[in-house]
Amino acid sequence: MGVLNVILEAVFDVLFAPFRSLGPWPGMIFISLATGILMLLIFKKTSNQEGIKRAKNQIKARLLEIRLFKNDTSGAFRAQGAMLGANFRYMGHALRPMLVMFIPVLFVLAQLNLRYGAAALQPGDQALVKVILAEGVSADESAASLQAPAGLVIETPPLRIEEEGEVDWRIRAGSPGLHRLTLTVGGETVEKLVAVGEEMPAKVSPLRSRKFFDLVLYPGEKPLPKGSPVSKIKIDFASRNLPLFGGSVNWLIAFFVLSLVFGFGLKGVFKVEI
Repeated sequence: MGVLNVILEAVFDVLFAPFRSLGPWPGMIFISLATGILMLLIFKKTSNQEGIKRAKNQIKARLLEIRLFKNDTSGAFRAQGAMLGANFRYMGHALRPMLVMFIPVLFVLAQLNLRYGAAALQPGDQALVKVILAEGVSADESAASLQAPAGLVIETPPLRIEEEGEVDWRIRAGSPGLHRLTLTVGGETVEKLVAVGEEMPAKVSPLRSRKFFDLVLYPGEKPLPKGSPVSKIKIDFASRNLPLFGGSVNWLIAFFVLSLVFGFGLKGVFKVEI
């Protein structure tokens, strides 16, 4: 999973490169357009296009029947039953492409979350560093220490929560840049990146882990080593939204709306029955 994340991150770095200086929206629009086209192509290749077309025509025909038989109760009920069956057939035809689309879209979401999901600390901001220890490692008894580079300040001694297997520190951001915290537990050392002063869509990773699903959802850093006494390192970066007409909108909503608009808008161009 770590190798795949490195490859995907490099690909998305190239895709975002032309838009880095233009703010958050151009890159989001481009990726949404590309994703909409990708979903169309997957849907076309993995679905029964003729079956979908027949099911849609049957639904339209049954709707017309219901209108024609509005004074004939039994005829209207038969038409409604037939329309329900056509709906189920349509959903059955759409299920396979939706399942196939899920995996590539999940990886796209993870890469967008890396760039749009969390706000980098600004100079003077404080944040909590949460270290989740591996099973069997005691928070009270482990010799855990945290060292910060010049761009960060550690403001508190470690807070040990034995019941949760957790050790916490509070840090304060100093100078802008991508800084590395160094954590030592039981004689083993691991690092965690902390972004300060970076503007969207710069990469901000709130979690470094070694668990599979964490690696899927939170790329941006290498997995923690196997056998490490540390299971997760989390920075509580604030979430951030895309600016929109004096307000803001969640990046996930923006992505799905744009992808659907592009997908439905281009289905005729790619001759896809949806």
